[in-house]
This record gives sequence, structure tokens and C-alpha cells, in this order.
Amino acid sequence: MKDIRDSLLFEFSWEVVNKVGGIFTVIKTKAPVTSQEYGNRYYMVGPYNHSQASIEVEEADPITPSVNQAISAMRDEGVHVITGKWLIEGSPQVILFDTNCKVAKERLNEWKADLWKKASIPSPSDDGEMDAAIQFGYLANWFITSLNTFCPSPIIAHFHEWQTGVCPVLLNRAKVEVATIFTTHATLLGRYLCAGDTDFYNNIKYFDVDAEAGKRGIYHKYCVERAAAHSAKVFTTVSNITAYEAEHLLKRKPDGILPNGLNVKKFSATHEFQNLHQESKMKINEFVRGHFYGHMDSRFNLDDTLYLFTAGRYEYRNKGIDLFIESLSRLNNKLKMSNSPMTVVAFIIAPAKVNSYTVETLKGQAVIKQLRDSVNYISSNISNNLFESACRQIVADPASLISPENKILLKKRVLALKRDTLPPIVTHNMQDDFNDPTLNQLRRLHMFNNDDDRVKVVFHPQFLNANNPVLGLDYEEFVRGTHLGVFPSYYEPWGYTPSECTVLGIPSVTTNLSGFGCYMEDTIVRPEDYGIYIIDRRLKSVDESINQLADCMFTFCRKTRRQRINQRNRTERLGDILDWKRLGIEYVKARHFALSRAYPESMAILEIPENLDQSLNSDGKISRPMSAPGTPPPNKIDNNATSNAHENDPNNDPSSEHFYSNLLAGLTMNLELPGVKIQDDEDDDLRPPINLKMKTPSRSPSGYSSVE
Repeated sequence: MKDIRDSLLFEFSWEVVNKVGGIFTVIKTKAPVTSQEYGNRYYMVGPYNHSQASIEVEEADPITPSVNQAISAMRDEGVHVITGKWLIEGSPQVILFDTNCKVAKERLNEWKADLWKKASIPSPSDDGEMDAAIQFGYLANWFITSLNTFCPSPIIAHFHEWQTGVCPVLLNRAKVEVATIFTTHATLLGRYLCAGDTDFYNNIKYFDVDAEAGKRGIYHKYCVERAAAHSAKVFTTVSNITAYEAEHLLKRKPDGILPNGLNVKKFSATHEFQNLHQESKMKINEFVRGHFYGHMDSRFNLDDTLYLFTAGRYEYRNKGIDLFIESLSRLNNKLKMSNSPMTVVAFIIAPAKVNSYTVETLKGQAVIKQLRDSVNYISSNISNNLFESACRQIVADPASLISPENKILLKKRVLALKRDTLPPIVTHNMQDDFNDPTLNQLRRLHMFNNDDDRVKVVFHPQFLNANNPVLGLDYEEFVRGTHLGVFPSYYEPWGYTPSECTVLGIPSVTTNLSGFGCYMEDTIVRPEDYGIYIIDRRLKSVDESINQLADCMFTFCRKTRRQRINQRNRTERLGDILDWKRLGIEYVKARHFALSRAYPESMAILEIPENLDQSLNSDGKISRPMSAPGTPPPNKIDNNATSNAHENDPNNDPSSEHFYSNLLAGLTMNLELPGVKIQDDEDDDLRPPINLKMKTPSRSPSGYSSVE
């Protein structure tokens, strides 16, 4: 019988030291809390990508002797394996299998035949991604099977997404004693179906999944994903909406939900993140001056300008870019009809195929830089002249402070601001301009950044970075400088973009078809009070959803500056409920449940503490944080007496206490959110409470089903 208190955790993902998409953010930000929980018994496993691993991995042998022995045995057989520590927060150990090594290439066809024989999963000869997934799966299976033969500790293997799905299938067919977990962050078929013009959620029960996967040429990948979901001891997804999708497309109801979190870094004073917002906004202002030079009339005042944005993969329909643009057009009409003094600049940040920056975009930034340099030069001269006059006890005539040469220079710079063309709606030269859906929709709606438009649009078809010659901001810095993030997605299993906005204190718009939106809707009473606006795309028609979004943005535009500041304070406080220190508990429960299925006899001897899942009080409110002591009473407390009472408590079994203190190490939950819900935006309290509607937990782990 194995001691599960000494279990080894292996987390498999295609994005370990290999940035591809959102799962990279999940595993990287979760690493610190998992490393604190498991220490040297935690390993991340992924494919070897030389370009990234060479600069992000400090090579070293695995610390666990049995793991090192299994890796050495594979190396002796000619498998190229890189081990070491990933140079990120938490410094987790990593194992990277080279799918391009000689052994993997030579045995590929053998493994393809074996996969068909054991699991009836086909593998075409012209799909490199499938080949790599098979090679990685067999190498991972080789490693786990070898490790299991002589490792005295239980093994937990957590697999993310279909690319790692071959291994759990093989482990299940061979009946290897391993606690396996498979997490789908988005079903492959669901993403393809939503990208097309289908009423996905209303027809999800009626799809012929095999036929639909075959039509789209992904049947073999779909087979891997479905087989992995059915082979794992525990099957999980990242949100309720994805669980509903997986139940119908993968034909297995998930055992639990593992929401995606972030590492939340709180500021010691509330005003600090507001200052960062102001600093970043000034940098965006500078870009706007250059982009809209020559058209910044009296109505286009940057003090009365709001910055809205959407960002993410360029999935025009799935990410709701179509809905965002249509609602911007209606918002423009509303602002015109109400004679609002506000101007909205809406940014669309989504990577598309481009050639280079447009001449107009570069020229605008150059003209404004030249103007600023000239004004600084003239200001310096005026300052010197004023100072010299004052030193001679003469009050200078203001008209004489600026020289004729400087007057001419300033006039030249002002004249250079004139232009006959409208500000461009896109910053780059697109490779397929005439067929780009975003540009075509903007043209159809006549959104050309006219002077009388109250909504201006800037399509930036590249991700942001600080070295950008036009908009030189990192993404996080850009988000901090905006006022509202808008993400009206039709298909969004979780949604890191609104999560990041929340942590940075920026209000956001999401939908009830996104995992983040569903989570907030289930967690917060009136989330709109805290800057989380949820658009109904499930029960409303498209036109009704567009109107709801336009009304939401119009209401936001009518807020005063004071109201927006108070709302940002509330939004920033929501970061606590998105912290891995809290959401990481769900991963703990999933692993606990997988162990109970894989090692039932070992789990049976453990006494589960009564308070394992009691993060909530009996009234449904979140309790005080375990890390923060309450206010001490006036009388001095006898610490020795308290300590003795704790030691004499019959419920404190040393072995179980050690196990669960280790299990929850580093997962102290900052859940102190007391108080009465604020109703008025104008309230002077900058630390308003958050009214949470949390379900009282069951005694079983996380409400996971105990039925196979």
C-alpha cells in the first residue's frame, strides 16, 4: 500500500516552456502555488522547444531519485530528454521530451499502428501536429510506465488539452496504477463549430459529432480528445459553460470545474494603481494625438475621452469582434443624439497577417514628436529669457519672451498638422485588406473616424509590446491606461482578457457564454456594481445583445470621473476572488479525488479533516483569511495556554495535520470581504465590500461526483 501523502505530481501540457496560447498563462501563473504545495515532488512535462528552452530552463537532474532513474533509462535507449528548472516564479522542475529525436521519428509508424490497435484512433500521414502529439504521448507513457514499476510513491498525472491526450489513453488501456486527470480548456470540435455560422448552443444536443468532426478534417484529433476524457480517472473543464459543451460533444459529464486564476499582486495603498492608470493613460494620449493629428477639434478633448478596447486571438465571430463593432456604431449614434461631450476611442487588438505600418500611422507619430520637441525647445528659451530678465530686476514683456525665429518655427509645426485625409482606421497594411472581416464591417457601417463621429476606431492587427514604434506599451501597461475592456465573446471557455482587466482594476464587459462571465454571475451579487458587465448572448437575439451592449457602453460614458474612479477601486478588489491562492484549492480537490479513485485502499485509511472544505461560513459568506489574525482583545492572551489546548485537542492527529498542512501550503485564502453592499456610485468609501453569493460546500471533495 502506497503512502499518498508522498505522492508525485506530473503536469503535462503542450505549453510547458512553449508559449502558444492561453494555457501557457494558466500553467505559468499556477506554478508558484503548486510548487509551494508539492515542493520537489512537482514536475511539469512538455515537448522540447529549443528556441525557448535554451533561455528559460536551467538544466539539472531531477531531484527525486526514482524520476531520475526513469529518465536515465530512457536516455540509455536514445531518447533525448531535457530536465531542469523553469526560470519562472516558483522554479518548477521540468521534463521536456524531444519529439524530433531519432527514436521518436523511427518508431512513429509503429506507434501509429499501436494506437489504432489499442484505441481505434486513426492518424493520417500528412498531419504533423497529430504526429507530434502521438510521439509526445508515447514518450510520456514510456516515462510514467517505467517510473511506476519502481517508484514507491503514488503518481498523479494531470493532462491539459488534446495534444497530451494520447498518454492517458495508453495508461488506461494498460491499467497502469496512476491517478490521471484530464482537463479540456476548450473542446476542439466546439471551437470549429462556433467559428462557422451555426447556432451552436441551441443545437448542441443534436450534432452528429463524428460527422461534424469529419467534415472539418479533425476527426482523428477529436478521437484523441474524446478518448482521453473517458480514460482519465477524473475529467474536468475550466467553466460551467465548457462543462455543458463537453458533456454533449465528448459524451462524458465532467467531474468538476477548475477555474483559471492569476497571481494577484496587491498594492499597499489604494491610490497606487490609480496612479499607474493615469501614467499609462498619458502614454495612450500621446499615441492618440499622433494618430488623429489635424482632426482634434474643440469637441475632441482628451480630458473628455474614454478608451475602450477588445483584444485576443483574431477569431472574428468567436471573440465577438462583430458584435463589438456593431454596438460601437449604435453607441456613436446615441452619443450624437444626446449631444454628449464625450469622445470614445475604441481599440481592436488582434493579430492578423500584415506587411508593415501604414505611412499615415508613422507620419502621425513623427509629426507629433517633432511638435513636442520644438515646443520643449521654445519653452526652454522662454524660461531662460524670463530668468535673465528677472535677474536684472526687469519684469519681461510676455510678447518679447519668444523670439521671431521661434515664432516661425512654431508656425511651421502647427501648419504641418493640417491634412486632407481622415485618420486611418487601421495602423498596418493588411495582406488581404479587401477580405478582412473587421475592415469590411467598419466600411459597411461608415466608421471612418469622421470629425463628427463621437466614436473613433483604431484597429491594431498586432499584439502590443514596449518596442512598438507606434504604440510603445506592453499589454498590461496598455490595459491599465484604458477605461473599459469589451469582450462580447460567443465562444470563450474561460476568458483571461476580462480576468486580467479585473486584476488591474479596469471594468470590463463579458457575456454569459464565457466561463469568466458565468463564474462572476454565479459568484457576485450584481456584478455590474463592481465593473463586471455581463451581456446576455444565450437567451437574447443578436440584435437584442447588440442593443444591450450599446446601452451598457452608453451608460458607462455618462459616468462622472469620480464614479469611474470609485468603480475602478471596486473592480480592483475583485482580484482577490481570481487569485490562485483561492482558485488553486479546486486543483487540490481534483487531485484528491483522482487519488481516491486510483488508490482507494490508501485513501481509505486517511481521516479527512472536517474543515478541509470549510472556506465558507454556515451563512454562505466567505470566512476571514487564515493568514490574518483577528483584532486582539484588550486582555493579554496566554499564548502558552492556547498552544497547550491545541496540543491536547483529540481531533488534531499529527499525521493528518502534517498531510493537510503540506497539501494546502501556500494556499492561504485572502477571502476577507466583509461589509454591506454599496448601492451608490458616489459613495466616498474607496474600499467598498463585495457581496458574494457562494454555495455552502458539501462534505465531499468540491462536489465532485463519486460515481464512475
